[in-house]
Amino acid sequence: MSTPARIRRSLLLVLGLLMIVLLGAPAAQASQQSSVPAVHQTQTAATIQAQQFDNRIGGVLRGVDGPIAGVTVTATGNGFEGEATSGPNGAWSIGVPEQGTYEVEVDEETLPEGVALAEGQENPREVTFANTSSATTLFLFGEGIVSQQASFMDTLAERALAGFSFGLLLALSAVGLSLIFGTTGLTNFAHGEMVTIGAVLAFAFSAAGLPIGVAIVLAVIGGGLLGYVQDAGLWKPLRRRGTGLVPMMIVSIGLALALRYTIQFFFGGATQQLPGSQSEIIDLGSVSISRNNLISLIVSLVVILLVAFLLLRTRIGKATRAVADNPALAAASGIDVDRVIRIVWVIGGMLAALGGILWAYYRPGVSYNMGQQILLLIFAGVTLGGLGTVFGALVGSIIVGLFVEISTIWLEADLKYVGALLILILVLLFRPQGILGRRERIG
Repeated sequence: MSTPARIRRSLLLVLGLLMIVLLGAPAAQASQQSSVPAVHQTQTAATIQAQQFDNRIGGVLRGVDGPIAGVTVTATGNGFEGEATSGPNGAWSIGVPEQGTYEVEVDEETLPEGVALAEGQENPREVTFANTSSATTLFLFGEGIVSQQASFMDTLAERALAGFSFGLLLALSAVGLSLIFGTTGLTNFAHGEMVTIGAVLAFAFSAAGLPIGVAIVLAVIGGGLLGYVQDAGLWKPLRRRGTGLVPMMIVSIGLALALRYTIQFFFGGATQQLPGSQSEIIDLGSVSISRNNLISLIVSLVVILLVAFLLLRTRIGKATRAVADNPALAAASGIDVDRVIRIVWVIGGMLAALGGILWAYYRPGVSYNMGQQILLLIFAGVTLGGLGTVFGALVGSIIVGLFVEISTIWLEADLKYVGALLILILVLLFRPQGILGRRERIG
């Protein structure tokens, strides 16, 4: 079979699989929605209302004796007023039409006898969305419990931990982008959609009834398959024709738009939640972090260490660095340059897909344009660390993540990404090659 025929066959196979999976997700979702009226009869008013909107405010009411049920909580703001009642586990959730700042209040008259807010609890209080589809607030109950505002150092440590987790999450996608740039010189604006496809496939597979662990593994494999198809069907033919990097960059912008709105066509414009998107808060001394963020931090760190080992200690890693340094010399030395680039695209696609899944848990939520929302931050991490350097992408992404989260201590949540990009501009004014920029493109 000729090479063009193999490419066409691979493209048709992958597109067919993606269409089946994406079409299956709405069907599974529709089948779940068809039984909603029966489920609503047993759910609390909080859950019913939360399902009406993509954004929500929630929390858990818990006293010294356990969860507090039957308590009314109201949220007011932006021309909207909503109400919820805590369930048997103390959880409550209020769906709101848009993100912003809301005033949340516990109706103390609905508290059970003998239960009162802890001394110093602010009620009502303001709750602001931090560029996610959910906002959480907790109220303390019980006599003798005094609510104390966290010290600046405790707040700084908590934000730094969240920033480190976010930075490692960004680094997964940034390392993949840096690998692709290092070996091909391509600035791939479709990388954001490679991030999105990982989360969308994980949602689709889980909606089809697969366990979330299996769904995540298949989604990561799907991301690698997408990278393979991109290179085999598009970038390799363009390289062989001698297409310049600027035209190829413009092609990547068109590919990004095509992928984004194809995903929207099949997936829809609403934000969906992956199983287990809401997790408990874990206290690590004076610092708190959600279980999902802690797992994300550990997974990201392990995967990045594996990539580093692959680049530094394996034959394919050494070949990748050789291709990045000088493709012509690498080819003259007997290295199959096209094979190395193909492997880099597969690894980059898998890393982007995994980053998208972790980003869906961090936000939380899956949407058709979620990759686009952090694409500039990914580019910021790559450029800040040094274009084409994998370890530079790691360092740059961690710096961006730390600055994004720590800046919320002083800046409004809506401005935290602006601050990160400002830091990028300032660094490049004084060190254009980035922090670890040097002749070697990889490593």
